Amino acid sequence: MGSKPKSTTSPSSAYVLPQFTPKDYTKFFTAGALVATLTHGAVTPIDVVKTRIQIDPELARHSLFSGGTKIVASEGPKGLLTGFGPTAVGYFVQGGAKFAGYEFWKKNIVETIGGPENAIPYRMPIYLLSASAAEFFADILLTPLEATRIRLVSDRKYATGLVTGFTRLAREGGIREMYAGFLPILCKQIPFAIGQFTVNELCHELAYRNMSDEARRNISTIHKGFIDLGSGLTA
Repeated sequence: MGSKPKSTTSPSSAYVLPQFTPKDYTKFFTAGALVATLTHGAVTPIDVVKTRIQIDPELARHSLFSGGTKIVASEGPKGLLTGFGPTAVGYFVQGGAKFAGYEFWKKNIVETIGGPENAIPYRMPIYLLSASAAEFFADILLTPLEATRIRLVSDRKYATGLVTGFTRLAREGGIREMYAGFLPILCKQIPFAIGQFTVNELCHELAYRNMSDEARRNISTIHKGFIDLGSGLTA
């Protein structure tokens, strides 16, 4: 099943369900958190311009480039980094929870079915369900921070940053306002997670399927790392 080579071999091979430890889940969390923070943090200026174009009548007819230029002219370069704090923290916890959660749910679903050999025919539904469950719980962590980001970007006077913005939102809006965007976020993020993890799993399957049993048993850490990296970049 993606995480271990033996889970994607032919029916005649031995299947082994990995026994993840808290240390393993910490690694999954860290990897997912770093990737999500870097990718989403890097596009903060694009998100700022896009959001402002959607809500600011003065920027409504501007392109992404001209809108960004106008924001820099009026607010300085730092204007393009508005909401970076909520974005970085939000996707740090979301990415970590999603990656660790995916492995957790996949392992437990496989165990419930009766082990890897019984799960092989149902691996696509398992990928789908594991990704959906992981993303659902990860978005519980993300949504309040995303709501904070949107308020900071849409109203430059709302707060000075992450802490003051989040505190004001919690105080004035409560749970209702903090989670007002939960359903739209789910509708956007769950399909992405399904595609991301499914493609990753299929790339692993393809790589290991083309190896002999001996090559799979003796695969080096470096070789496995290249497969993981290639599968991740493809996904």
